[in-house]
Amino acid sequence: MLVALIGIGVAEHSGLIGAVLRLLVLSAPRSLLTPILVFAGVLSNVASEIGYVLLVPLAALIFQAAGRHPVLGMAAAFAGVSGGYSANLLIGTIDPLLSGLSQEAAHLVDPTYTVTPVANWYFMMASTPLITLLGWWVTERFVAVRFPDNACGTVEPADTASPRLTPAERRGLRFALVATLVFVLVLVWAALPAGTAPGAGFLRDAATGDLLKSPFLSGVVAILFAYGVLAGIAYGIGAGTVRNDADVIQGMSRSMSTLGGYLVLVFFAAQFVAVFNWTRLGLLIAVEGAAALKALGLPTFPLFVAFIGLSAAVNLFMGSASAKWALMAPVFVPMFMLLGYAPELTQVAYRIGDSVTNIVSPTMSYFALIIAFLQRHEPKAGVGTLVVTMLPYTVVFLVGWTALFGLWVWLDLPIGPGARLVYPPLGPL
Repeated sequence: MLVALIGIGVAEHSGLIGAVLRLLVLSAPRSLLTPILVFAGVLSNVASEIGYVLLVPLAALIFQAAGRHPVLGMAAAFAGVSGGYSANLLIGTIDPLLSGLSQEAAHLVDPTYTVTPVANWYFMMASTPLITLLGWWVTERFVAVRFPDNACGTVEPADTASPRLTPAERRGLRFALVATLVFVLVLVWAALPAGTAPGAGFLRDAATGDLLKSPFLSGVVAILFAYGVLAGIAYGIGAGTVRNDADVIQGMSRSMSTLGGYLVLVFFAAQFVAVFNWTRLGLLIAVEGAAALKALGLPTFPLFVAFIGLSAAVNLFMGSASAKWALMAPVFVPMFMLLGYAPELTQVAYRIGDSVTNIVSPTMSYFALIIAFLQRHEPKAGVGTLVVTMLPYTVVFLVGWTALFGLWVWLDLPIGPGARLVYPPLGPL
C-alpha cells in the first residue's frame, strides 16, 4: 500500500491523472457523456480521492455546458467513482491492502497460502464495462427523470473553458504516452519466455520459467510504483509541473502525509489478527460457523449472495473498506476456506457488497463533500436528496454485479492470475 501510493502520488502531484481524466471526459461526444463519466469514475479509483475531488464537480460543469442538468453529471460520476469502487482495468492502491488482510486471515487455516494484489483482477476488468453500462442506463432511465435538461441554466463561456487542457498539459500527455509505451515494451520483453529475445524473461520464475508464480506478478506493486513515478515525471517535464528532483519528492511526500489514519488502522488491524491467531478464536469461530453453514446445505450462489448482502449492510454503518475487511476477513476467509472456497473468491464477494452501498452510506468519508458539491446546484439538497438520487444505482449495481458473480462461479472462471475459486487449489490453471 505504501509503496504503491508513493508512485501514484508522483503521477497525481504532477497533474497526470487529473489531465487524463479531463481529456477522457472532455473528448466525449454529447451522446456518450454519461457512459464516459461513469467509466472515468471507475478508472479514477486507481488514485483514490481524485475522483471525488476532481471528477464529480467537473462532471457537473460539463453536463451544464452541454445543456443538461449538472446534478445528472454528478450522479453519473459519483456512481462510477464510489459505486464502482471494486471495478477497474488497473490495479489500485486498495488491492495490496485487501489482499494483505485476506492473506493474514487465510494463514489461520493454511500458513503457506498467498493472496496476491492481482487476485481479483480478471473479475475487476470484466466488471468495468458492466458498471459502465448499468450506470449509463440508471442515469438516463431513472435519475434524468428527476433532473430534466430544461431545469438547468446556462454557464458563462469562461466557466466552460476552465476545464480545458492547456497546450502545456497536452505536451505533458504526449511525453507521458511515450513513457508508457517504453514501459509497456520493457514489461513485455521481461515477461517473454527466455530465449525468444536477448535477455528476455528475467521477470519469469528463474527455475520453471512460469509466469503465474513469478516476480512479474508478485512484484506488481513495485511495477505500479515504477510506472507512476516514470509517467508522472515524464508528464511533469512536458507540462512544466516537475522542474527538479524536489518536485518529485514533494509529490511522494504529499501522498504519504495523508496516511496517518491508515497507519493507525493497520496497527490495530495487525493486533486484531494476531490475537485471533494466538487465541485460535478466529479458527474456532470459522470451524463452528463452517459447520453451521454446511448443516444448512446452502448451494454456493445463495451462500455468497447472503455474504454480499451482509457486506453491503455493514457498509452502511462502517464506511472504510479496509477497516471492515480487517474485522470480517479473520472470520469469513477461514470459514469459507473450510467450506472449500478460496480466499480470493470470498474477497471479491466482499468487494461487491462493499462497493454498491458506498453511494448511499452517510459514513462514507467523502459523502459530506458530495453533498457540498450538490448544494451548489440544488441549494436545498441534503443527505436525503443524495440518498434518494443514488439509491437506484445501488439496487441495480447490486443485482447486476451479483448476477455477474453467479455467472463467474457457474463457469468456474479464475478471478485473477493464478486464483481459483476452490480451496485447496486443484492443480495448475
